[in-house]
Amino acid sequence: MRLLLATRNRHKVRELEALLAPVGIDPLPDGIELPPETGETFAENALGKARAAAAATGRVAIADDSGIEAEALGGAPGVRSARYAGEDATDEENLARLLREAPAGSPLAYVCAMAYVDPERGIEEVFEGRCTGTLAAEPRGTGGFGYDPAFVPDEHPDRTMAELSPAEKDAISHRGRAVRALRSWLGT
Repeated sequence: MRLLLATRNRHKVRELEALLAPVGIDPLPDGIELPPETGETFAENALGKARAAAAATGRVAIADDSGIEAEALGGAPGVRSARYAGEDATDEENLARLLREAPAGSPLAYVCAMAYVDPERGIEEVFEGRCTGTLAAEPRGTGGFGYDPAFVPDEHPDRTMAELSPAEKDAISHRGRAVRALRSWLGT
């Protein structure tokens, strides 16, 4: 089985290749436009991307939308996580803003919605995963991406996500949990 992955984020491609194996994924072909992430929920954004990829190719497509929610900020940045410090902000700029605005030790949650769209059979499903933790005082570690250097997961309270091995991160991450739910539903 091969699925079309509706993303241009190379970090997500690498993570999802490992998480979905032995299910194969193919990258989004050049020229296919994905809709802007204007939904109010992670599920809305993920479904929009998967629907666009499936409609353009006629293939079964998957897409995720994910981000971080800070309790101290009323759930922000949430669905705006990739654009928290501005429309073209880097991961480092987004992380710096979170560290300025939320107090160290405050509760966080990583959230992922993984959408599956089969245009031929008319099937649409969304699988969600969450990982809870707290905000580190400063970034630590070189693994992962995005907010990982400041996310201290409840399961490993002495390290940030960026300090975990890929296998440790995949076992507890929001994306890992959403993908395992998808794989279970697929029967793989």
